[in-house]
Order: sequence, then structure tokens, then C-alpha cells
Amino acid sequence: MQSHYLLGIDGGGTQCRARLTDLQGTVLAEATGGPANVWSQYEAALACVEQLIDRIFSLAGLTPQALAQTSLVAGLAGANVASVQARLSGWQPACAALQVVSDVEIACAGAHAGQPGAVFIIGTGSQGAAWDGERFTLLGGWGFALSDQGSGAELGRRALRLALLAHEAMVEHSALTQQLMAQFDHSPEAMLLWTRTAAPADWAHVVPQIFAAASAGDDHAQALLQQTAADIGMMVRRLTALSNGRVALMGGLAVPVHRWLATDIQTRLVTPLGDALSGALTLARTQAAGDQPAPFIPSLT
Repeated sequence: MQSHYLLGIDGGGTQCRARLTDLQGTVLAEATGGPANVWSQYEAALACVEQLIDRIFSLAGLTPQALAQTSLVAGLAGANVASVQARLSGWQPACAALQVVSDVEIACAGAHAGQPGAVFIIGTGSQGAAWDGERFTLLGGWGFALSDQGSGAELGRRALRLALLAHEAMVEHSALTQQLMAQFDHSPEAMLLWTRTAAPADWAHVVPQIFAAASAGDDHAQALLQQTAADIGMMVRRLTALSNGRVALMGGLAVPVHRWLATDIQTRLVTPLGDALSGALTLARTQAAGDQPAPFIPSLT
């Protein structure tokens, strides 16, 4: 059936967003819902997406049957995992056309308005994507234990490890390390107990303190940010090689970390043209026109 509407969905680990437009790009409705990470909570994530689909058509004053005239692109956290991709092939909402990709892919499409380019998202976690005009190649995104270079969670973990080293007099204390240890009553055992249940967002909670300490001249904080900047530089250089040389940084760390990046990395960066939802809608428009992008092929490089 011919598409009359475009629906973009950005499903992240914290929340899910949706935007519905007509073929001319006029926004008909926007809505938000709960988390939609199909790797960690497959059934709950799809239930959230389906609820959001129903809600956005209601907000637009359209009947549920309008979905059958809609080109839908959903970018979902965790959809970069091949086993999840295979499972998602069985999800068939009653729309005119469907494409399910990862959230970083729609962010890349949004950052470059569908043109070749790359994006590196650095927030609590991190992941990169490059679009060469024919296919996406993804970097990272394999979780806090294995990946997440340049992320807030990794920066927080390094900071707490450093604070513990300072507590045991293996490195010099600084205002930052004292401040971090004070949050655990200067008790390594309290830190150990905390790690049993700490999620990546918990590790990243100390990131604002690190930036504040670095601005105040704290040597440890500055060294931590230089490490993070080096990790980001490594990812950006690889993404540059995979794309058209244009890389956009996105996510909560993109702005504050910028001044810590090497000069050659700063010169490779461009300002994103749009957000993840605009990228999903760009792909949906291409899909509606019958020129569907190549399916996701993961890269292990």
C-alpha cells in the first residue's frame, strides 16, 4: 500500500521518542514513552514501541488504520546485535513499509541529512556509525564491560579507580580524588559493595564533578579527560576513514569534551544537521519512495 505518512521512532535505553509527519514533512504529532532497548529487554521494548505507535496516531487525530499507510523506520538501542536483528525480523507491525535499525544509525542519518558521513555518540555509553551512501558500518556499542570507549561510564570508572589508588597512597591525592572517596565515607569496602549493583549510569554520575575539577586545575581530573579525549580521537579517526571524512559528535559529552580533543580531531568534526528522529524520518522518506537503503550489516572492525 502507498505511504501517506512517515513515522520515525528513536528507541533508547532511557526513553523512546516518536515523530509522525506527512510526505511533505509537516509534523502531525510527537510523543515520548519508556525505554526501548531490544537487547536488554526485548519484549518490553517492543511493547513500548507499539504503545507509542498507537498513541501518536491518536494525538494526530488519525485512526489506527492509518498505520497501513505509513512508512515506519525504528532505530532501537541494541538492534546492532545480529541475534537481535534476526529476532526482529518476526516483528511485523501492519504498516506500508518497515525498516528496523539501531539508534546510532538513525542518529547518523540525521546528523548528515541522509548523506555520507559518520557520527560518534558519547553519553553514558558510546557507539559510532558511518554511512558511505550504500551501507552502515558500526563501531563499538558492545556494552560497558567490553566497549564504550570515550563514554561517561568509562570516564567515571577510571575516576573511581584513581580515587581508590590515591586512598591507598599509590598516587597523590587531589581535590577530586578526596571528593570521590568522601562519597563512600573513604571506605574501599563501601565502594566494593556499591559496584555489585552499579549500572553504567551510576558510574557516569561523577562525570560533572570531573569536568568541574578539571576546570579548577585538578591534575588528576585533567589527565582523566585527556584519556577520554584520546579514546574519542581513536574512534573518530576510524570513522573518518569509513565515511566521507565528516564526523559529528553527539550525546551528552559531545560539547563539554570538545576543548579537550586533539586539534586534528577537532578539525575533522562537523555540526550535526539534525537529530536521530529527523534521521529516522529521512530513511522513512527514502523507503516510501521505493529506494530502500541496504540492510544493516554489522562490522567487527
